[in-house]
Amino acid sequence: MSDACDVLTRRALNRATLARQLLLDPAQLRAADAIEHLVGMQAQAPRAPFVGLWSRLADFRHEELSGLVTSRAAVRVALQRRTLHLVTARDCLAIRPLLQPMLESGFSASPFARRIAGLDVGAVRRAGQALLDERPLTRVELGRELAPHWPEADEEALAYAVSYLVPLVQVPPRGTWTGAGAVRWTTVRAWLGVEASEPMSVDELLVRYLGAFGPAAVMDAQAWCGLTRLGEVAERLGRRLRRFRDADGRELLDLPEAPRPDPETPAPPRFLPEYDNLLLSHADRSRVVPSGQMVPLYPGNGGTRGELLVDGTWAANWAITQADGTATLTVEPFGRLTQRAAVSAEGFRLLAFVAPGTAHDIRVAPAP
Repeated sequence: MSDACDVLTRRALNRATLARQLLLDPAQLRAADAIEHLVGMQAQAPRAPFVGLWSRLADFRHEELSGLVTSRAAVRVALQRRTLHLVTARDCLAIRPLLQPMLESGFSASPFARRIAGLDVGAVRRAGQALLDERPLTRVELGRELAPHWPEADEEALAYAVSYLVPLVQVPPRGTWTGAGAVRWTTVRAWLGVEASEPMSVDELLVRYLGAFGPAAVMDAQAWCGLTRLGEVAERLGRRLRRFRDADGRELLDLPEAPRPDPETPAPPRFLPEYDNLLLSHADRSRVVPSGQMVPLYPGNGGTRGELLVDGTWAANWAITQADGTATLTVEPFGRLTQRAAVSAEGFRLLAFVAPGTAHDIRVAPAP
C-alpha cells in the first residue's frame, strides 16, 4: 500500500498489525528474537506462549522455549497491564523499572492494600524481598514466613503486597511445556544474578509498541502498557513517527519504515492461544475483534484453548480435548466459517504440536 495514503481503512490496519505480529507468513526467527520483537507475550497461562510462538514461527519446537526458561534467558514477570508476561531477561531488566510505578499504584488501589492498611508497607516489601532472595516460595509460603513479623495482619495480603512491589519471576518448571506443580516466585535479582538496569525510556517503549502493534493511537498504546500521558511522548518523538488517520478520524502513529501491506494481502487462518496480546493490546480492538466481542479469559495452564483468526479476524473459538487415545480439536465459529480446508489443515498442524503421538480429529460446531 502506498505510504502517500493518509487514511488507513480497518482492513489496512488489520493487515499491518498482522504483519507486525508475524501472523501473515511464518517468521524465520529464533524464539528469543520473536519474543523481543513482540515486546513480550501474555503468559498468565504458562503454555499459551508456546502456541503463540508456534502460530508465528517456522519450525518452532517446545524445547526451544522451555530451554530459554530453564536457562534463565526468558522469564515470566508482571509487566504490561500488571499482568504476567514472558520476556527475555534483557527486556525484563529494562522494562520492569519503567513500569514499576504503575505496578505500585495498582497495589495502592487493590483490596490487598486496604487489608493491611496502617502497616509499614516498605518494611513488608523489604522483608519479603529478603525471603525471596534466599529461595523461591509460593505465595502461601511467603505469607506464612511474613506472618510472625506482623501477627495480626492478613497473610495473603502481605504476600500480594510483595508480589506487587518487588520485581519477581515465576521459576521453572512453571513456564516450561511439561512443567507442573506449585507456583513459586523469587526475585528478579536473585534469578538473573543482577539488579535491574536503568529503565528503558518511555520513548523507546512507545517505538517498540508501534513496531509490534502499529499503526496505533495513543490510547491504544496506553491500553497495552498501562502508562498514561503517552501523547506527550508522541509529540516529543516528532518526525521519528509517521501520522495517519483511521476511518473515524483518529490520529494513528507509526514508524515510517514499518510494514503496511496491501489491504488485500491474503491472511491465512491462525490459531491463537488464550490471552494472546494481538486481541488485548488496543483500546479500539475493531481491527481484529468483531463487534466489540469480549475476549474470554480461560482458566488453567493454557495450550488447549484459544481463538481462531480467519481472513485476519477473530472468527471462532477453539478447544482441544483428549479421550480414548484421540485428541479432538473443536472449532466453534461465530457465523459461517470460510476457508474450511485451510482451517482444517492448520488445525491438524496444531494438533500435531499440542498432542503429538495420539490420533487426531477435528470437529466444527454448528454456527449459532
